[in-house]
Amino acid sequence: MSQRMDISDTLDATGLLCPLPVLKLRKRIGALAPGQCIEMLADDPAAVIDVPHFCAEAGHELVSTDTRDGAQIYVVRKAAKA
Repeated sequence: MSQRMDISDTLDATGLLCPLPVLKLRKRIGALAPGQCIEMLADDPAAVIDVPHFCAEAGHELVSTDTRDGAQIYVVRKAAKA
């Protein structure tokens, strides 16, 4: 994917346990315009399952996943109709 990615918001959900990271992501992504991206940091082991599942169910695009300093980093693009 050569498309440039602009992060419109960052959510630090480190220290939170399931289901709080995804609940906070759902609330924050709701404030974004369709097509905008949010970056979420999480260290909950369940997030590796919960975030992709949330994206698939809600129609959002999981653009990338990475790890940094012991935290998982997810970049999610808001769906056009969400």
